[in-house]
Amino acid sequence: MARDVQITIDCADPAKLAAFWTEVLGYRIQGPPEGFGSWEQALTAMGVPPERHNDASAVVDPEGSGPRLFFQRVPEPKRVKNRVHLDVRAAPGLTGEARMAALEATADLLVPLGATRVERHEPAPPLDAGHLLMTDPEGNEFCLD
Repeated sequence: MARDVQITIDCADPAKLAAFWTEVLGYRIQGPPEGFGSWEQALTAMGVPPERHNDASAVVDPEGSGPRLFFQRVPEPKRVKNRVHLDVRAAPGLTGEARMAALEATADLLVPLGATRVERHEPAPPLDAGHLLMTDPEGNEFCLD
């Protein structure tokens, strides 16, 4: 039996990264527990002090097929290259210049949201179709693929 996967990302500002990734992936912020109109209400009812309300956040696929991304606040900053990263499939089925143009167009949409362009990798058939290396607002690497 297959298991569900959650991707957990350590960060300094869970709410900010969650908002960024909703835009990148077309996800939504996970709603509060049943019976609460907001996370603020739920956390207050649970006795979580206001200064801890941004300790975690999660985003989910509105269609329920993609993995949940969970953002948790940690005290230390990011120090080295990620060993695991997300590949955002921004040009499925496209090849060559059409593929790279679609990736560039997606990058142009993400930069104003806080993403940073790092490198462009040109297509190198047969194994590399070309991709863009980016970082999110806290410097976590991801690829537009």
